[in-house]
Amino acid sequence: MSGEATPPAPVDAAAGGRPAAVERFVRRGVALYNAGRYWEAHEALEVVWRRARPPERSLWQGLIQASAAMLHRERGNRHGVVVTGGAALQKLGASAPPAFPVETARFVRALARCLEAGGPVPPMEYTPAPASRQAGRRTKDA
Repeated sequence: MSGEATPPAPVDAAAGGRPAAVERFVRRGVALYNAGRYWEAHEALEVVWRRARPPERSLWQGLIQASAAMLHRERGNRHGVVVTGGAALQKLGASAPPAFPVETARFVRALARCLEAGGPVPPMEYTPAPASRQAGRRTKDA
C-alpha cells in the first residue's frame, strides 16, 4: 500500500454534487422509464438508490417502486400494482430536497391518478439542479 489517497470521483455540479457516473444512471433510469422499459429503469435507479443518503434515499426507492408498479400494470398483475404502487406513493409523498434531480410533486399526483383510475403512465421529469440551487452545497474551497 503506497499511502496515497484514492482521488475522488468526478462530481457533476449540475447534478446536486452527485458523482458524474451516478448522474448518468439518474438520466438513464428516467429515460428508460419514459420509454416504457420499466424493469431496466428499476435497475438503473437502484444503482442511484444504493449510493443515496437520507432524505433522498426513500425518494429513490419510491421511484424504483413506481417503475415496478408500471411493470406490474403492463403484465396485468393488479395486486402488484396496488401493493408496489401504494408503497411508491407513500415514499414519494415526502418533499424532495431542492437539488433532487427528478420532479416528484407532479409525478406523485399523476401516479396516484394512474393507479386509482387506470389513467396514463405519468412521465418522469429529469430536472438537473441549476447553479443557484447548488450555492448552498459549495465548500469553502470552491
